[in-house]
Amino acid sequence: METKNYSSDSGFILLGISSNPQLQKPLFAIFFIMYLVTVMGNILIILAIHSDSRLHTPMYFFLSNLSFTDICFTTVIMPKMLANLLSETKAISFVGCLVQMYFFMACGNTDSYLLASMAIDRLVAICNPFHYDVVMNPRRCHLMLLASCTISHLHSLLRVLLMSRLSFCASHVIKHFFCDTQPVLKLSCSDTSSSQIVVMTETLAVIATPFLCILFSYLRIIITVLRIPSVAGKWKAFSTCGSHLTVVALFYGSVIYVYFRPLSMYSVVKDRVATVMYTVVTPMLNPFIYSLRNKDMKRGLRKLRDRIHL
Repeated sequence: METKNYSSDSGFILLGISSNPQLQKPLFAIFFIMYLVTVMGNILIILAIHSDSRLHTPMYFFLSNLSFTDICFTTVIMPKMLANLLSETKAISFVGCLVQMYFFMACGNTDSYLLASMAIDRLVAICNPFHYDVVMNPRRCHLMLLASCTISHLHSLLRVLLMSRLSFCASHVIKHFFCDTQPVLKLSCSDTSSSQIVVMTETLAVIATPFLCILFSYLRIIITVLRIPSVAGKWKAFSTCGSHLTVVALFYGSVIYVYFRPLSMYSVVKDRVATVMYTVVTPMLNPFIYSLRNKDMKRGLRKLRDRIHL
C-alpha cells in the first residue's frame, strides 16, 4: 500500500455515524436536539447552583464544574459532527483532528476526575460528617479541581504529541464521527506497537486511578452505612449517592468497553454506539439525573425559574 503522510496534506475524512445518505438529515435532527438539550440542561444546572446560596457546598461545586465540562466535552465533537452530516466532503485537517483529539481527551479525563472528587466528597460526608467542613474546605476543593484539569491536559498533550509523529497510509477515512485514538491508529502505516503500549499504559493510569478512587470510596461508604442500625438511616445515607452512582455507571461502563481492549478487537459499529453513550447520551442525561433525584436541585431550579419570571 502506498504510504502518504497526511499530516501535511489533505487531512482525514470522518465517516460519521452512518454512511447512508438517507439517514443524514434524520440523524442531524436527532443529534442537534440532543446537543441543545445537553447545553441548555447543563447551563440550567450551573445557574441554579450559583443562584442558590444553599447549594454553595463542595458537592454542588463539583457538580457545576462537571456540567461545564460536559458542555465543553460535547461541543468539541457535536458541531463538527452535525456539520459533516449535512456536508458531502466530511473533511477535517490533520491539525484540526489533533486539536479535537486534545480537547476531547482533556474534557473526558476532567469528567473522570470530577466524578472521583464527588465520590470523595460523599465518602467524607457519610463516613466523617463531623469533620466534613474542615476536610472539604473551599481551598481543598479548588486544589482538587486544579489537579483534575492539570493532569487531564498533560495526558492529552502527551497523547497528541505521540499521534503527531505517526505517518498515515493512502486510506485516510476515519470510521468514526470524531478523531479518537483507536480509529486514527488504525490508519497509521507506522509501527504502532510502541504507541499502543504507551496509550494503553497511560490511559490505564489516567482513567483507572479515578475509577479505583471511586470504588474505594463506595466500599468505605457501604461498610459505614451497613453499620447504621435503622433502615431509614441507611436509605437516607445511600440516597445522597444515587445520582452520582448512576452517572458513574453510564460513563465508566462505556469508557472501559471502548478503551481497555487491544486495537485488534476494535469494532467500528459497536465502538461507535458505546462512544455515543459517554460523549452524547451521558452529558445529556446528567442534568436530568441530578435534578429529578435531588430535592436540593429541584428547589434550586424552582428558585431560578421564579427569578427568571420576575
